[in-house]
Amino acid sequence: MMIKTLCDAALSVLNTKDASQKAHHSRAMVELWRDGTLAKVGLTNETPMRPARPDAPILCDPRDMPKRGKAGSLKSKKALLHALAHIELNAIDLAWDIMARFSYLSDENASEGFTLPREFFDDWAKVADDEAKHFLMLNGRMNDFDCAYGDLPAHDGLWESSIKTADDFAARLAVVPMVLEARGLDVTPHMIESMKKFDDDISADLLQIIHDDEITHVRAGTVWFESWCAYHNLDIEITWQDLVQKYFYKTLKPPFNHPSRSEAGLLRQWYEPLMEEEPRNAKKAAT
Repeated sequence: MMIKTLCDAALSVLNTKDASQKAHHSRAMVELWRDGTLAKVGLTNETPMRPARPDAPILCDPRDMPKRGKAGSLKSKKALLHALAHIELNAIDLAWDIMARFSYLSDENASEGFTLPREFFDDWAKVADDEAKHFLMLNGRMNDFDCAYGDLPAHDGLWESSIKTADDFAARLAVVPMVLEARGLDVTPHMIESMKKFDDDISADLLQIIHDDEITHVRAGTVWFESWCAYHNLDIEITWQDLVQKYFYKTLKPPFNHPSRSEAGLLRQWYEPLMEEEPRNAKKAAT
């Protein structure tokens, strides 16, 4: 495949099957965009509904995923790192998917209505680069424990939000960076503390890098969602809540990492009204 545009690069990454090759290729394609070798966004209607995936890991229903085991054990650590690597692999594809799938909104291609300037594609190229970096870091850390991506099962629920929002640009922003990646901001600090508690500063530092990068990813989603709402003269809070409830869930699970969310541009009055009244595990325990 001749790679002449950013869309060509996106399709080449999305159609790369091997996980590590996908991550390395993602970083290489971003560098071509940054140095100007790829000067145009381009246009495509060939974005796959599902990206290419390696034969392993086995993908399970989320309800059928095995328990990670006792906190602090090597088994638990491997399972956590593997689960995070799976998330990052999906995140690589999600970043390239939004650039290709909504390339028709590029100001190269759209002469009227809401358009996306080059800065949008710069932002998501950075996301694609960061997610690839995260995957390679996590896989490398697993290698330290004689483990690699694909050795453990994973679940296939992560791509569902992409499919649900394939035809709605605003919904994609509302759900993927502003809900799913924001959830990462909520849970990662606890993982970092757990790693430190069990004297694994290497993994803790790795997770801190991921957390800090994810703030910029959520912020990119927030900025462009605000831009879309401003163009259409829509209330940001109400529009975001409506899209989340339509394409994701009616409620969001606390606790929330308010400082990191605020740094990413997410306001408490947006997400707190969607907070579930009690944690789902508490409801389950009560039944």
